[in-house]
Amino acid sequence: MPTSQMLSRTYGRGAADRRIEAREPSLEGARAALECFYFAFNQRSLDALEAVWAPGTLISLDNPLGGIMRGLDDIRALYRRIFSGPAQVWVELHDVVEYVGDDTVVFAGRERGEFTRDGRTVPLAIRTSRVFQYFGGPLGWRQVHHHGSIDDPEALARYQQAVRGA
Repeated sequence: MPTSQMLSRTYGRGAADRRIEAREPSLEGARAALECFYFAFNQRSLDALEAVWAPGTLISLDNPLGGIMRGLDDIRALYRRIFSGPAQVWVELHDVVEYVGDDTVVFAGRERGEFTRDGRTVPLAIRTSRVFQYFGGPLGWRQVHHHGSIDDPEALARYQQAVRGA
């Protein structure tokens, strides 16, 4: 039977690399995979990030700047540009509700953080949902979908300008 609950935990710059635990067929395994995403992003680790996303062409990432991306190759390319580019970005997930099914968990919450480029820092406030599916075996829990959006049009415009270096 599906369940939902509010988490008191924040996933961010203090996140750990929990790839091994993310293989466990339990809710804690799904939470480990979520934490591993924030470890990978905030440590700029493409290796850890690839271990979080599911393989395949139908996984998707939808965000305010990159639009809709499908497939691990496009998602990897996006994160490679972010990690090797001139900007420094950090985010943390808070105000999280988890929706738990048999082999799927949705984490919906808010991300806060900062985008810094050329001495200019823009605060980030993003609504986000991350969907993880359990694949069993050595894959364990993997992210299959991410959606992020910025509700405030002025904040979105500032972020878009900062990313473009304008």
